[in-house]
This record gives sequence, structure tokens and C-alpha cells, in this order.
Amino acid sequence: MNITQTAISLNVDDVAASAAFAKTHFGFEEAMSAEGFVSLQHPDAPNLIFLETGLGSFRPQEIAGSAGQGTLLVFVVEDIDAEFARIDAAGARVITPPETEPWGERYCQFADPNGIIWQLVQWV
Repeated sequence: MNITQTAISLNVDDVAASAAFAKTHFGFEEAMSAEGFVSLQHPDAPNLIFLETGLGSFRPQEIAGSAGQGTLLVFVVEDIDAEFARIDAAGARVITPPETEPWGERYCQFADPNGIIWQLVQWV
């Protein structure tokens, strides 16, 4: 298998709100959009797609619910404290300020308007 690109696709109630959060706080840029859909790109991350919950083209329909609860988007960064300070100062909702686990994972978390948790990790 030769995978040429990777994307994460999430159903959310408010596509524009999650897209704005990703662009404002994480540096994603819009690649394309249509009614109920936005595809974002970033040079250092997989493409990120937000689909409006209940979009008719989502298959299978029986699992077309919102991503929200329990969803973590995790990005490894080089300077978590600087990134935390920047995102916090820009007004993102902080869930967990930077803390370090015994196994060396330093992380922090933010929530977007749809309840998606955006986690930054730095290995120390």
C-alpha cells in the first residue's frame, strides 16, 4: 500500500466554528469548502475535514452522529509552553493547562466550539 495523503474527518454541528478554531489557533488553511463541508490543510499535519452532522452524503447513515464527546486531536510540538501561552492568550477555552505525566509526556488541552478536544504534546 502506498498512502499518498492522510485526512481526519469529523462530523460536527457547526462546521464554520471548528474550521475557524483550527485556522485561528492551529494554523490550518482552507483547501476547499461547500455546503456543510470544509477541508483544511497544514504543512505539518494531516488534512482535517469537518462535515456537518447529518450530511446526506455521509455513509453509513446509522453512525452519522457528531464527533464531539471523547474525540481528541493530538499534535506533537517542540515548545508546548510557548504554544500554550499563544493559544491561551488568543482566547481558546483551556481544558488542561500544561502538565507532565510520569512517563515524560507534557501536554495541554483546548476545546473548540463543538467540544472537540485539541491536545498538544511535547515529550520531555
